Amino acid sequence: MLIKKAVLQGIASGDIDLAFRCWKRPTVKQGGTLRTAIGVLAIESIEATTRQKITDDDSRLAGYASRSELLEGLSGREGTVFRISLCLSGEDPRAALAQQQPTPEELVALDQRLRRLKWAIDVLRLIHRWPGRRAPDLADEFGLPTDRFKPRVRRLKEFGLTKSLKVGYELSPRGRCVLEHLERGQA
Repeated sequence: MLIKKAVLQGIASGDIDLAFRCWKRPTVKQGGTLRTAIGVLAIESIEATTRQKITDDDSRLAGYASRSELLEGLSGREGTVFRISLCLSGEDPRAALAQQQPTPEELVALDQRLRRLKWAIDVLRLIHRWPGRRAPDLADEFGLPTDRFKPRVRRLKEFGLTKSLKVGYELSPRGRCVLEHLERGQA
């Protein structure tokens, strides 16, 4: 579920606690979570509804100025309308992980895991060499289409090794430490 930055800011401030989506089937579930740029969102409820049941209050709680503006955003989309209640539930654990220095045991485990991913060390080196460089440029340098390169960076982010910037990526403190360890092992 993609959420625009302005809406995320409204969720963070507490002004927005609803979202509406048209889906053939829901992509989130009650009790689930979403990792976003502002942290982890909790999905408190999700229910099928209709456009006719959406109220002006619902529209404001979803970050729209009016019901008609919200309905315009849903127009042309096929599927069932879902009303999703959500809130900010905490920080993204990857952000904290990215700041932590790995223990010796974690370094060994990451070393083994990343060496099995034949591309991982080269992607870390590329990001380290060009922090803040656009993803399409990095992908081109790496020799992959952008849509195949970005999931690799996201996978490294799961380990707390990379951070997304406004444009491009950079290695996290943890990522720099792991890359140094990996490069010492290849020397």
